[in-house]
Amino acid sequence: MIKENNYSVEVCLKIAGLFGAIAIVLGAFGAHGLETVLAQNGKKALWEKATQYQFYHVLSLILLSILMVQNFISHSLGKWIGVLWTAGILLFSGSLYALALGVNRSIGWITPIGGLAFIAGWLIFFASIKK
Repeated sequence: MIKENNYSVEVCLKIAGLFGAIAIVLGAFGAHGLETVLAQNGKKALWEKATQYQFYHVLSLILLSILMVQNFISHSLGKWIGVLWTAGILLFSGSLYALALGVNRSIGWITPIGGLAFIAGWLIFFASIKK
């Protein structure tokens, strides 16, 4: 049975595990399966940036979980940070993947919203560290 306070830790770790696996798969797919197409279209750097930011935030979710367990960050604020970083992965990295694959550039407005989600999560992270 999971205690109420540990629920946010478990969710963060599960999201980190899932998005970590996806980052590895997409990174390998971009480097091997799509390498020629991405290079020909000048989109390789875009794909790599999406993978980097996704994986940075996977590691950040793991760190967040550790800090919640150690009570350096409250579970209630940790949930918000986790939600924002997850939204950032979906919106920022997801839109970059789509743009790299040639989806209409009109979805480019989604990327900065994902970036803002990352930034908001980091600002809450900064403000929520307990002394």
